[in-house]
Amino acid sequence: MSINDLRVRQMIAAEAARIILDEGVVDYRLAKRKAAERLGAGQTRNLPRNTEIEAAVFERQRLFEDDASRQRLTHLRQAAVQAMQLLEPFHPRLVGPVLAGIVNGRDELTLHIFADSPEEVIFYLQDRGVTWRSDERRFKGAQGHVAYPCLEFGADGVDVDAVVFPVDGIRQPPPSPVDGRPMRRADVREVERLLEGQ
Repeated sequence: MSINDLRVRQMIAAEAARIILDEGVVDYRLAKRKAAERLGAGQTRNLPRNTEIEAAVFERQRLFEDDASRQRLTHLRQAAVQAMQLLEPFHPRLVGPVLAGIVNGRDELTLHIFADSPEEVIFYLQDRGVTWRSDERRFKGAQGHVAYPCLEFGADGVDVDAVVFPVDGIRQPPPSPVDGRPMRRADVREVERLLEGQ
């Protein structure tokens, strides 16, 4: 790879990081394609890897972090604890940007929960007067994409996406869209420790 190619990759990664943090785009593939087009490199095949973009996201956030972004992360993690306490019978795990400490301008967080069926969670939420909406989330697996039900509801002004996995899914996280390794998950105690350390 030439120095020029490397420079283009770095510029695309930096612009993708800006798009993720400033525009709230969560899909790294979409962010890097948008970045390449904005930089006039839409035809390049020399796009940065997701891990390069994630490194650029953390670097940009470190450079531009302020009290407001720190307060927003605290608020999101507090909302995560609240939602996790609500969903305690389903062994909730926090995943994604809020766990990683990325503040991307979106008041939302994602939990993985574990139940024999989505209906079990639906009845549980209904019994507690929680208004929810049904959707699904897709994860890339060894045999292609797999869809899981997702229940969306609000907690302390934050949109919560609770993805319902089978009970035995707690032992095998889906692959991370960033690096393909098992997705990092945190239980409520770990999220509380993160809050104490902020």
